[in-house]
Amino acid sequence: MTILTSGAHILVFPYPAPGHMMPLLGLAQQLSIRGLTITVLVTPKNLPILRPLLFAHPSITPLVLPFPGHPSLPSGAENIKDLPPAAFPAIMRSMRQLHTPILQWFRAHPSPPVAIVSDMFLWWTHLLASELGIPRLMFSPSGVMAMSIIYSLRQYLPEREDPNDPNSLITLSRIPNSQIYPWWQLMFLYSTSYVEGDPISDFMRDGVLANMASWGLVFNSFSELERVYLEHVMAEAGHDRVWAVGPLLPAEIDSPSGPTNGPDGNIISWLDICGDRTVVYVCFGSQAVLGNNQMERIAAVLEKSGAKFLWCIKEAPQGSAEGGDFGVIPSGFEDRTAGRGLVVREWAPQVMILRHRAVGAFLTHCGWNSVLEGLVAGVPMLAWPMEGEQFLNATLLVDELKVATRICEGAQTVPDLNELARVVAESVHNKLGSENIRSRELRKAALDAVGEGGSSNMDLDRLAVHLSRRAFS
Repeated sequence: MTILTSGAHILVFPYPAPGHMMPLLGLAQQLSIRGLTITVLVTPKNLPILRPLLFAHPSITPLVLPFPGHPSLPSGAENIKDLPPAAFPAIMRSMRQLHTPILQWFRAHPSPPVAIVSDMFLWWTHLLASELGIPRLMFSPSGVMAMSIIYSLRQYLPEREDPNDPNSLITLSRIPNSQIYPWWQLMFLYSTSYVEGDPISDFMRDGVLANMASWGLVFNSFSELERVYLEHVMAEAGHDRVWAVGPLLPAEIDSPSGPTNGPDGNIISWLDICGDRTVVYVCFGSQAVLGNNQMERIAAVLEKSGAKFLWCIKEAPQGSAEGGDFGVIPSGFEDRTAGRGLVVREWAPQVMILRHRAVGAFLTHCGWNSVLEGLVAGVPMLAWPMEGEQFLNATLLVDELKVATRICEGAQTVPDLNELARVVAESVHNKLGSENIRSRELRKAALDAVGEGGSSNMDLDRLAVHLSRRAFS
């Protein structure tokens, strides 16, 4: 690792959603270790997420600015994890109101930042950085392949034989491996409103193009995972200021209330009494709330499979429009599966769970953070992509990397009972032979990438050097 001494000042600006914040905070930590001075911009409700990092790294300081409102957002919208993805464009637009406060802070600072590193959803910081005369680096918490496809959809309009047919097939011939998708899986990535000329659609298009036009591009991925797509992005961007610095995963914190006490301890204690690779872990991330028909089907699958399971569920927020139609566990399910399964409501220590010897398979929505956590743990995955770039991630996992089995697709789909029960049972009885082998190979590649002399470690060094030099340019 190259330790720098210039102390160049960098502004790091995460999008205020946990799945976006955590990897960018991980990058801030790595840059701080390499000698840079970091200011992290957060909204008041997200300041507690930052506090462990501030305590461990004195060179990191917070800039707390109020969350800006928007007419289309409900009261308390800063709690983004409880909002549907369809609300994200409005949140992204509202965050743009921080342009002036940031500008004022920057101009009043005795030693202002020499660069801005900001989330892909905060694309307008590219314009802010241009106004300030400093470079902006886009940080993508998503994979390189997904970013490539999102950019291609916006820059090169897809051709559709029937614009009204959501099942029409789209061939992405400009992307390596020329994937083919039904249009309904790409619609949200192309436009949230699906109406050309709509202000939100135009805002999203401008964002994708501004991201690619940024001075540098930083990805939470690693070369051995997505090398062909990294090369493609460099060609599209027209430069080599592209860094793959992942996997950036949450650190396991050892504290008095850590693994042996509290709810986390109960989970780990339960896993400790299970045999090696006998448990299927079921989790659909921090956003998805399943319909009760889907909840009933998953419960029936877990019962029929006979497999041990750890099921992490997200219940519909109290008072929400979903009410009792979403996230309800079937009556009697927990009693019928007592001793064989464990149900966890809301948050669970996913990294710790996946790395436990008892976990043999991961039923996942294919969000990128979950993908990386599964790969680092070396656990074969059962892919159920539901929305957005999850379909793209599933293609990478299933068709290219061959570390996953596709079992379902779509946020409203209900999987086949017998087929999924069979796959779940096989997944924890060591019958996913090739997936197990590839999972172990990619686990080693991921760990090697972040280790001394690894590709991501060296990209972090190179990134830190580039940012440090900005202080003297």
